[in-house]
Amino acid sequence: MKGLLASQEPEASIRLRRALDAVPSRDRDGFLDAIFGVDPFVPDEAALPQGCVPYIPCAVDVVLQAVDAVPITERDVFVDIGSGIGRAAILVQLLTGAEAVGIEIQPALVGRARGLAASLGAARFSCIEGDAAELGACLNRGTVFFLYCPFSGARLERVFDVLADIARARRIWVCCVQLPVIERAWLELVTPAADELLIYRSRSAGNTRC
Repeated sequence: MKGLLASQEPEASIRLRRALDAVPSRDRDGFLDAIFGVDPFVPDEAALPQGCVPYIPCAVDVVLQAVDAVPITERDVFVDIGSGIGRAAILVQLLTGAEAVGIEIQPALVGRARGLAASLGAARFSCIEGDAAELGACLNRGTVFFLYCPFSGARLERVFDVLADIARARRIWVCCVQLPVIERAWLELVTPAADELLIYRSRSAGNTRC
């Protein structure tokens, strides 16, 4: 299965996507974990900061929906806020060629993400250690932002304040999983409000890509 991840070959992303599509939905997570050689369920730090949610890997199907619906291309910078071991962001990088950035507050998970990227040859993936609510400068290059319920409350509000500033310069996309509907004047929800994956685009009149 490792042959699917020969990332230097132009056809690698097509082969990987076809392989995932050929697997029944219920089996895709296990299939990807076997390809990546990971156990996605890892222990969290002893004490997470207030408002942060323990790491739970996002379902492969949800990531594929985001890739297709935006759609994400090699011109994008995909930012996964609360990226854990990098599973979702690395998958996006391998499937689309986009630059992918993970932001993760737990040092042990950051280390695992960097090791996973190196083992898979995900050259356009990087992982930043820290609190996304305090790392506004690290978000500035993003065009697609992915949040799988990483935190709530004031932290979430601060991140969306930063995204609002970015959206004044260019159009961005925000993909949220297991979060309530975000009511912001600069955001337009483009998926049904009842969906598990909520996708927003900014109303900015700026450029659509970096």
